This record gives sequence, C-alpha cells and structure tokens, in this order.
Amino acid sequence: MTADSTVSTVAGGARGRAAAKRTSGAQPDLVQLLTPEGKRVKPTKAVAEYAAYVEDVTPEDLRGLYRDMVLTRRFDAEATSLQRQGELGLWASLLGQEAAQIGSGRATRPDDYVFPTYREHGVAWTRGVDPTLLLGMFRGVNNGGWDPTTNNFHLYTIVIGSQTLHATGYAMGIAKDGADSAVIAYFGDGASSQGDVAEAFTFAAVSNAPVVFFCQNNQWAISEPTERQTRVPLYQRAQGYGFPGVRVDGNDVLACLAVTRWALDRARRGEGPTLVEAFTYRMGAHTTSDDPTRYRHDDERVAWEAKDPIARLRTHLEAQTHTNESFFAELEAESEALGKRVREVVRAMPDPDPLTIFENAYADGHALVDEERAQFAAYQASFADGEDK
Repeated sequence: MTADSTVSTVAGGARGRAAAKRTSGAQPDLVQLLTPEGKRVKPTKAVAEYAAYVEDVTPEDLRGLYRDMVLTRRFDAEATSLQRQGELGLWASLLGQEAAQIGSGRATRPDDYVFPTYREHGVAWTRGVDPTLLLGMFRGVNNGGWDPTTNNFHLYTIVIGSQTLHATGYAMGIAKDGADSAVIAYFGDGASSQGDVAEAFTFAAVSNAPVVFFCQNNQWAISEPTERQTRVPLYQRAQGYGFPGVRVDGNDVLACLAVTRWALDRARRGEGPTLVEAFTYRMGAHTTSDDPTRYRHDDERVAWEAKDPIARLRTHLEAQTHTNESFFAELEAESEALGKRVREVVRAMPDPDPLTIFENAYADGHALVDEERAQFAAYQASFADGEDK
C-alpha cells in the first residue's frame, strides 16, 4: 500500500524520517547470504530482516536465477564481440555485475517502473525486454529500441545520473495517484557525484516518494576509483537526506534479491525512499572505447574473479544437489543459441528511414516539426534527383 494521497507532505515526511530513524541504526556493513565459496550464511540479527525476504526461494528459483545470469553474460559477451567486429558503434559491458542486476530485477513486480542507465542489460532481461532490442541504439538504427510502457522499463539513459530525477518525479506521481507500486532507479558510483542524484535524493526524501535508488558500486567511475568519489561508504549518504541506506554484496544474487525486495516493499507501504549500494566490480572495460589496463592492476581483477557471481551460485547449486550436469549442459546449448540469434538479428537490422527522427518529438502534431520534416524530406530528395540525372 502506498502513501494515501490525502496525507499532507509534512505528515508523509515525518513518517519517512521516523522509518529512516528506525532502520538506519541497525544496518550491517554488508548484507551477504551466499559466500564467495557458495555457502549459505547463517543470518545475523542485523541481516535477518532481509533474509526473511528470500525464505520462499526454492531450488527451482535458484536455478532460474543462475540461468538468468548465464544468459545475460552470454548476450553481453556477444554484444562486445559484435562491437569489436564493427557491427556496433559502442557497448557498455555488465561483466561481473550480473548478480546485482538479476537479483534486483527479479525483486520487482510487473507494475513497478524501472529507470536504467545504459548498462542494465540484466535488468532488461528480467523485465522481459528482448535483448536484441537493446542493440539498435548502439548500432545507430534507432533512438531506443523498445516501448517503455510495454515492460515498465524506461529507455536507456546516456546522460549520467539524470534518470534518478525522472524516477523520483515518476514515483511522486504514482504516490499521488494512490498506485500500489514502486519505482527503482539504477546508477553507478560515478553518477553518485552528480548534482542530479543529490537533487533526486532531496526531492524523494521530502516528498516521501516510493522509489529505490539502486547504486551499482563497481569500484571505478571510468578511471576514477571510488575513494576519489566519496569519503564515506556510499550507502551512508542516505542518512544525510533522512532515509535508510544499506550496502549489499553485489556479487551475491540472493542477497541482492532480498535487499531489493525489502526496499521495494517499504516503498509500497508508504515509508519512502531507500538507497541500496550493491558492492560489486566491473570486470571489463567501462565501455568498448576504454582501456582499463591504463588505470588499474591485474591483481585487483584477479581478486574479484574469485568472487564471481555465477561461479558462486553454481558451486552452491552443485553442493546442495539442487541440480545436475544435464541442467548445465542444456543451459550451455541455450546460451549458444542465444548468441547465434543475437548475431543474426543485429546483422539483419535495416537502416532506418531518416525521417523517423521527427517522430514522437511531441505527443501530438506540431507545426514547427512538420515544417522541419518537410524541409529535410526535400533535402533528401535532392540527392535522389541528382542520381536520376
């Protein structure tokens, strides 16, 4: 249940501050339910509140989370290869961040609304967006690739941090409408230094907006390490705005699922925003135009490889006899089939009609856009006339 639209802003803010006070005092340093060795952690008192949100997870659910991560990684690897082959102009890999994205994405309900950056390929997968649709923009054949209203998954946002303001405004709107849903906004540790994010925190706090700010701290803002971004752990920043923050092991898909379910649930109850910091690592480059060897050491990457989210869950599945070799073999075949389909679809993408750039600029017609469209059409036609001669 969301905050009643008739409750005043003052009362809503007071309730949010009270909830933040109740929650912030008992936060653990890191919520972890599955160790890097694939062993379930016995929840401490501080973690028990979050662990309760995954008590219903079955072995089948765990296999589903594993499948999600494997197929997302395969798609991501294929997209990286396609860029290297000249089929895409750019690609931002999620390698290493699969647990943070799949765990949080699977925590959402269909009626929740998601605002991503440009790296949330795993979240898109959990929202039912065909992965091939993510590639049109990076190939330069469209301005987005999918209808955001179909899956409540917004178009990718290239401008760093701006989507947090969009998410906050959307959340304020659904609260006024009395909708029983929540909003989640994704951003990185680098974006946390943007003024847009600070403004979003302020508006969300004072309006008690039902929004979860999900920060994937992958340790590097392109070439700037996290310690150059903040003097305190990122999740602690929420205290200054009057709402709770929690740090979760971003390579533990079960913990990410639990913490995000908890945060979304409190948003739906009208208790306001939450900041979730998923502590993870970007195993690859920032984008395919980046060379991480110029600013970070291999030993750092090797240390994080030991915490690989997919290997962690596989070890757990094998140890708990939740699965067998046939499951992994079938998944490998499915993974290769996905890679093949992605290659075929990308290479078959048609060049766009140049006039489509004028579409959807306004909800209704606009005289100036119509005039510009006509001028551009005439300009394009002039080239065809020259060819005829």
